[in-house]
Amino acid sequence: MERSGKTKTAAERALKEALRDRTAPGEEGMITTESRFREAAEAWLTEFRAAVAVGARSPTSLETYEGRLNGIILPAVGELRMRELTVARIGKLLTTVQTRKSAASAKTVRTVISGVCALAVRHGALRANPVRDVANLEGRKTPSRALTEDEMVDLLAKLDADEVAVRHDLPDLARWYAGTGERTGEGLAVHWPHLDLDAGTVDWAGSVIRVKGEGQKINEGKTEVSKRALALPSWLVTMLRERRTRLAERFNVAEDELEGPVFPNSLGTLRDKHNTLTSWREFRQRAGYSWVTFRTFRRSVATILDDAGLSARQIAEQLGHSKVSTTQDIYMGRRVTSRRAADALDEVRWSAQ
Repeated sequence: MERSGKTKTAAERALKEALRDRTAPGEEGMITTESRFREAAEAWLTEFRAAVAVGARSPTSLETYEGRLNGIILPAVGELRMRELTVARIGKLLTTVQTRKSAASAKTVRTVISGVCALAVRHGALRANPVRDVANLEGRKTPSRALTEDEMVDLLAKLDADEVAVRHDLPDLARWYAGTGERTGEGLAVHWPHLDLDAGTVDWAGSVIRVKGEGQKINEGKTEVSKRALALPSWLVTMLRERRTRLAERFNVAEDELEGPVFPNSLGTLRDKHNTLTSWREFRQRAGYSWVTFRTFRRSVATILDDAGLSARQIAEQLGHSKVSTTQDIYMGRRVTSRRAADALDEVRWSAQ
């Protein structure tokens, strides 16, 4: 090894630092300070794939991370040695991604780089994870918006009157989300045996995801509290009873013999999540509700429950959130503050001096 400096002392100091930071090559597969980032990234991906194989991580996360790695990260820092991966370089990359793409993309890139660096720390190639010292990404936050009661009524009426939406089986599906607050994939994963219409409940059914090369699958959900049972409103139970009768006639089976998805494709099997979202986007443009996604129904449920006086923890349990803060910060629609605060202050009867 050799290092240079403006003076002999500086050169010696640089050489000593390089020798100190360099680790021995180690056994095959070991990541060292001289390993290139792309080598460490491949080792990290191998670990992630193994976690997916045993159900510890989501296949969709793997697909997303691998896409960001190959499309953004490796072209930028793939050939750097691990010892060259500085806080400044990582910060510059994240800023560029945020400017050219979005804050969400930059956060995903940060997650991937942090995972690779954590692996390098375990191998002794890095003393600490440099991503920890990178400044936080500050993206512009859009206030959460929920449907008002009048908007909900109008939207559902337009759904029922839209022939294309009816053909794509959207009205009942939208009502399911409006009555449960479930995630998109969760609603598509519900099968008839998960329902107890006499008790008015639905048990956890997983979440539909599309796995590259495998098609539609059901995974175990986003959080440890995703597995939950929900009580259904009576109007939703009525809709489901009517739907069960229609599907039994359609597939020529007895109602109590229905075993497939409650919201199936034309063949009676799992519905494609992405195709469903495409159909919804086309409808909402026709209906004049371009801002309404299936997640909007989720926000609306949270806001309705909040207005009804349920605690943030109870609402989080309904939505399947592990953190109450997620429910409060993202899913509860912003609205005018309760009059109770003003009434309390009014009791003081302060007057202008």
